[in-house]
Amino acid sequence: MKVLLATPPHVDTFGYSMPPPGLLRLGGALEAAGHETVLEDLPYRLATGTLGTNARLHTEAAALLLGHGADVVGLSTMGATLPAALLIAETIRARSPRTRLLLGGPGTTGIDVALLERFPFLDAVVRGEGELTLAELLARWSAAKELDGVAGVTWRSETGALRREGERAPIADLAALPDYAWHLLASVRDYREVPGITEGLVALDSGRGCVFDCSFCTIGRFWSRRSRVLPVERLVAEIEAVGSMPGADAAYLCHDIFGARREHALALCRTLVEREVRVPWECRARADHLDEELVEWMGRAGCYRVLLGIESADPDVRNGNAKAIAPDLDALAVVERCARAGITPILSFILGLPGEGERELAATLELALEAAVRAGVNLSFHLVNPQPGCSLGEEHGPSSRPVEGIPPDMAFGTGETPVERALIAAHPDLFSTFALLTGLPGGEAKLRDLHTLATDLPPVLMGHPRTTRHLTRTEGCDVLGLFRRWQEHGQSFATFVAERGDAVAQDLFTWETALVEAPADGSLLVTLAHDPGANAARASAASRPASPVRFAIVRRGRAVRTLRPSAALAALLAEHVGVAPDANDELFAPLRTEGLLPVHEHRVSPACTPSPAALTER
Repeated sequence: MKVLLATPPHVDTFGYSMPPPGLLRLGGALEAAGHETVLEDLPYRLATGTLGTNARLHTEAAALLLGHGADVVGLSTMGATLPAALLIAETIRARSPRTRLLLGGPGTTGIDVALLERFPFLDAVVRGEGELTLAELLARWSAAKELDGVAGVTWRSETGALRREGERAPIADLAALPDYAWHLLASVRDYREVPGITEGLVALDSGRGCVFDCSFCTIGRFWSRRSRVLPVERLVAEIEAVGSMPGADAAYLCHDIFGARREHALALCRTLVEREVRVPWECRARADHLDEELVEWMGRAGCYRVLLGIESADPDVRNGNAKAIAPDLDALAVVERCARAGITPILSFILGLPGEGERELAATLELALEAAVRAGVNLSFHLVNPQPGCSLGEEHGPSSRPVEGIPPDMAFGTGETPVERALIAAHPDLFSTFALLTGLPGGEAKLRDLHTLATDLPPVLMGHPRTTRHLTRTEGCDVLGLFRRWQEHGQSFATFVAERGDAVAQDLFTWETALVEAPADGSLLVTLAHDPGANAARASAASRPASPVRFAIVRRGRAVRTLRPSAALAALLAEHVGVAPDANDELFAPLRTEGLLPVHEHRVSPACTPSPAALTER
C-alpha cells in the first residue's frame, strides 16, 4: 500500500526552518512495515513558492498530494493547521473518492469524534502516538478489513457508523522507535536556505510527553500524561549525527521537559562530554528542574539555549492555571545559573491568564526586566488561546472568540484565507485555537492592550534593559507604567529616550544599541559620558567624568564584551575606523587577536555633546 503523510501548510518561519521530526519518525516506521512511503512537508513547499499563498493554497496543496498517487493520505495537524488540513482533505475526497483520508497529531486532541461527525470525507483519526497505531491500521486496510479493535483509532465503518476504539498504551521503551526517514524530505541545508535563516537547527524527537496538565496546554493529554525519554546511547548518536549533516549547526531537543528525569539528563550530558561530541544543542525545560549541577553539565555538554515556561511572576496565577511550580521558585536564580554556564534562557510568559490583574501583570514585567538586566535572555510574551483538549478550552472556549487584527499565538500564519476563516466561524468550538479569552474581564479592549505590549515591549527589554531600568527609577514608575508613558508618547523608544533629556539614559541607550549591533568580526568604538558598568544605571549627570570615555564593543561567538582601552589605544582605534591596517604590521597583531580589528564604526553618545544651555552657563 502506498502511503503519503503530510504536514499542512503554514507560513510561520520557525515551522518551516526544520524538517519535522515526528513526520520523519512515522516515515521510518511505515517503511519498516513494508509500505511505500512518501512524506510532504507543505510548510517547506510553501516557503519554496511551490504553493500559492491565496485562496488557491488548499487546492494547490491537494493537487500536489494527489500527484503522488497514494492509496492513503494522512495529515499530521496542530490546532493551528487543522482548518487547512480539513480543506485539503475535502478537496482530495472530491477529486479522488477512493483515497483513504486520516488525521492525526495534537490538533485532534479531544475532538476526534466531532471531526468525524462533522466532516464525512474523513475516514479515521489516529489519536496520540502514531507509529504502532498507524502500522496496524494500514495492515487492516491493506487486507480490506475494518478497524475493529485497533487501539488508538476513531474511525468510520463502511456503513457510516462511528467507532472510537480504546486507548493505545504508549510505547514503553523509546529505543524501539524507528530511525528518521531523512531521505524522504529535503535536506537540512535546503530547509535553512529557503527562508534565508542564519541558524541551521535540526529538531530531534528526544523524548515524548509531559506528566503535567497546565490549563493552557494540550501536550500532557495528547501523550496520556506520561513522559518518556530516548535512551542516552540512542540520543547521543542522534545528536552526533547532526554534526555531519550539511547545513546543520545545532540540534534542537524537542522533549518538552528536559531534566524531568534528572539522572537521564545528567547521563546524557556526561556522555556527550566524555565522547567529545561537539554539536551545540538547545532544549525545553521547566525552571524547577534546572539545579546548579545539571545546568553546569548542560553547558559543558554543548547546550547553548533553553526555553523556560515561566508564564507569570505571580505564584497564584501560575498555580491557578495548574503550572504546579512551587510558590518560592527563584526564577532569577535559574537565569543567573544558566548565564554562568553559557546558556541563554528563553523566558516564555503568558499574558492575560485567568487570575491576572494589573498587579500580577506588573510583577511579570518587572521579572522580565530584571532577568534581562542580569543576563542575556530572550523574552517571549504570548496571549493564551483556549485550545480544544486543554482545561482552558473546556472552561473558556465557548465564550472565547477571535479578535480581528490579533493573530493568535498558537495559530500564527494560519487561518488567513477566506475559506479557512469561513470554516473557523462555522465551527468555533473545534477551532478555539484561533480564539482569545474574550469572555474575561476587560474583553477585547484589554486583549488589544496586551497584544501591543507583547509585540512592542520585549525588543526594548531585551535590547535596552539597563536604559529601561534607569528610566523606571528616575521617573518613579514600574515597567508597566513606563511602557504606557512610551505608548502615549507615540514615537520610537529611541526618540522617547532622547526626549527625556537624561544624559545617563542616552549613554546607556547608545551603549546597549552597540551591544546589539556589534559585528561578527572586529569592534565598534563607542564614546560615552558615563561608564556603563554595573553601577551605570544608578549614576547621575553629576557623576560624569572630566572627559568622555571610549569603549570598544567586541563580539566573540555568542558573547559580546565591553572593553575600556587606554586613552592612547582608543585614539589609535579611532584613527583606524573603516581602515584595514597592514596585515604584516606586528603592531596590530595583538589587536587582531583580541578581536579589536577591524574597527567598523565610531559612535558618540548624545550625552557627550553639551546642550546650548550648558554652553551658555559655561
